[in-house]
Amino acid sequence: MKHILTLLVFILVFSGCSAPPPSTLVPASVAPAVSSQTALPGTSTLTAPTPNTTTFPDPSAYTWQVLVSHLQRLTDLKADGSGRLFVIEKNGRIRIIQNGQLSPNPFLDITDRIKDSGNEQGLLGLAFHPSFSQNGYFYVNYTGQGGDTFISRFQASGDKADPNTELNLLHIKQPFPNHNGGSLAFGPDGYLYAGLGDGGSANDPLGNGQNTKTLLGKILRLDVNHGDSYTIPADNPFGSEVWAYGLRNPWRISFDKLTGDLYIGDVGQDTWEEIDFLPAGSPGGNNFGWNYFEGSHPFASKPSVTDHFTYPIAQYNHDKGCSIIGGYVYRGSMTEWNGTYLYGDYCTGKVWGVIRSGEKWQNKLLFQTNFQITSFGQDANGEIYLLTDDGEIYQLVRK
Repeated sequence: MKHILTLLVFILVFSGCSAPPPSTLVPASVAPAVSSQTALPGTSTLTAPTPNTTTFPDPSAYTWQVLVSHLQRLTDLKADGSGRLFVIEKNGRIRIIQNGQLSPNPFLDITDRIKDSGNEQGLLGLAFHPSFSQNGYFYVNYTGQGGDTFISRFQASGDKADPNTELNLLHIKQPFPNHNGGSLAFGPDGYLYAGLGDGGSANDPLGNGQNTKTLLGKILRLDVNHGDSYTIPADNPFGSEVWAYGLRNPWRISFDKLTGDLYIGDVGQDTWEEIDFLPAGSPGGNNFGWNYFEGSHPFASKPSVTDHFTYPIAQYNHDKGCSIIGGYVYRGSMTEWNGTYLYGDYCTGKVWGVIRSGEKWQNKLLFQTNFQITSFGQDANGEIYLLTDDGEIYQLVRK
């Protein structure tokens, strides 16, 4: 954020500035037991999973190998279970990659309804319905021409989605142009989860993070499985769409495809970037602390002694980076990585790993790249990809 003018554009995009100390151990509660055969809807079932790693592999034996280049400002990559990868260009297009080749025709083009001002606005998130192969439904999160957030359903047939099939589920007013969040993911319960930022500006001036009556600064949980529109799951903790709160800008969220645990990369304000965690089976209602806390560090006014907070499993300060990019738990063919959550930083190109060590979390810097990392992705086989602001996609592979 300090030196390079081109970085400023996308740093604003990803919200703010934040960072954590590598190799930090943060106490964590043990997740409830989940069957080792569990897999998220719409993904391949891992029938004979190997145990999670207890040590990090030697990163010098691995590299990020380019898969596709010459795309435009990438924000998300998802798989539909068919062998295809779908990558979002921020200006409003979704492109298909199959067998390592980029299709010349977009899967979806909604550039006519996107506001992409060069900062944090644009086409930001994608999720395929667990029954996509039957119903063709998928969901996107974007900022419209007025700057508001739209979460909408579209329908596809084959390699083409019809822009005219848009069904808007949520239209959320945005008071400022930054901190839009944008991530979408289906959980192991079949519900759609959405990450929304606090509405923007700086320091959460409207107090949205701690206000459970607004959708801003939250993780939402929606039931989209009963016809058009959505319903609120009966066990949502506040009787609304809100599932968890106290977030500043949860740019990327993801579920471990084997265990169903939820990981949240929340971009910080002045000093700290954080990874938050909810174990599978969580009843929700967690308060991640913003803006009382930035990471696990006091930030604004002192909270009530009756407040309970869920602190990060990993964090880094701005000596190490400026804008956290949440990633995925590795569940692919390189079993030595099994159970490692990989995430990065936009400004520095660093990539960290997080693994559980008994009752604690172990966090370690693994790769120093020269990428402007904007997102990560995962295919149906559990392999992990890295996306850049320069329009390139890389896959983690052995050298």
